[in-house]
Amino acid sequence: MTGQDEIRTTILAAITERGLGKTVCPSEIARQIAGSDEKVWRLMMTPIRAVAVALADAGEVRILRKGRAVNPHDFKGIYRLALPDEG
Repeated sequence: MTGQDEIRTTILAAITERGLGKTVCPSEIARQIAGSDEKVWRLMMTPIRAVAVALADAGEVRILRKGRAVNPHDFKGIYRLALPDEG
């Protein structure tokens, strides 16, 4: 299985490439790392979420739900990742 460092690097590269004000779906990260086989990339979703929470704690990403930033330790359902706000 892929390590946290690769997940972290892939998340940061994807949100940087997408740019400020744009978001990335965690499933995009999973498919980029694991390929298009759904049975394989779905296994990446839990580790990706854990790395995303750590990155949000460090201020390196924002976790959004329905377009609004959420508490990284208290959210459910579908979410997206974005660069932190400027400033």
